[in-house]
Amino acid sequence: MNSPWAIETHGLTKRYGDLEAVHSLNLRVPMGQITGFLGRNGAGKSTTIRMLLGMIHPTSGTGLMLGKRIEDPDENREMRRNVAYVAEDKQTYAYMTVEQMIRFTKSFYSDWQTEVEQRLLKQYQLPWRRKVKALSKGMRTKLALLLALARRPALLILDEPSEGLDPVSIEELLHSLVAAASDGTTVFFSSHQIAEVERIAERVCIIDHGALAMDFSLDQLRQDYRRVTLGFSTQPPQEEFRVRGIERMRTDGRQITLLVSSNADAVTERARSLAAVSVDVAPVSLREIFLETVVKDGQ
Repeated sequence: MNSPWAIETHGLTKRYGDLEAVHSLNLRVPMGQITGFLGRNGAGKSTTIRMLLGMIHPTSGTGLMLGKRIEDPDENREMRRNVAYVAEDKQTYAYMTVEQMIRFTKSFYSDWQTEVEQRLLKQYQLPWRRKVKALSKGMRTKLALLLALARRPALLILDEPSEGLDPVSIEELLHSLVAAASDGTTVFFSSHQIAEVERIAERVCIIDHGALAMDFSLDQLRQDYRRVTLGFSTQPPQEEFRVRGIERMRTDGRQITLLVSSNADAVTERARSLAAVSVDVAPVSLREIFLETVVKDGQ
């Protein structure tokens, strides 16, 4: 039976001595979509990706990528034939020219898509004879994308792909990821740039301190998530709010602010039954969700 998940982990954990970089991570990334892996620097995004790719071994827990067990060396090797990875540092052989780098990489893949290579060479305006070490960071990113996409991978994983890029290069990068997804590639990219994730992702997983904090679709965010602000003439009855869909609750004097993921109408009805003198319901942006999730009181 084919799994609907390109990536699936159960209790995935990585410790370095007393430091727990990833904590009991239960992650699901759907096939055929663009999923943003959102978190602050140091949240555990890169460590998670390296475990998925077999670059480092989990301390405990299990994972599947394209139905293959990441902890099994043979299955991991087989899985990586269908997975392309663009690292944050975009490492390639600096002494090679663009032409040599492409020819070297394509020699490993019998299913290399020459038409994709030529299209991206033209689109990215990569200098065929220039050495990789002489390329700008934006050009190195484009070269890394070309090397990944010309393989027509089933799954494309990118770690902070826009780091250090100028606005024009970021725009071209995002366009390339959308185009790859439209060609049938599942895209999973880590970032701490909220606006980029919100622009192209269909699903978002937020990681904080190594643990999965939230997992939702952008359609769900737009349709169901709301911020509900309630005012009371007396001390608000915080303990009375036991309504499905409330994700966060904050009290400030006689005001309660709620983040709800569903059931906003029932929440407002409950507030009115508790004699709220004001009820305000507003849509919520991904930025608000992110900050609500990862910024704790006093930080």
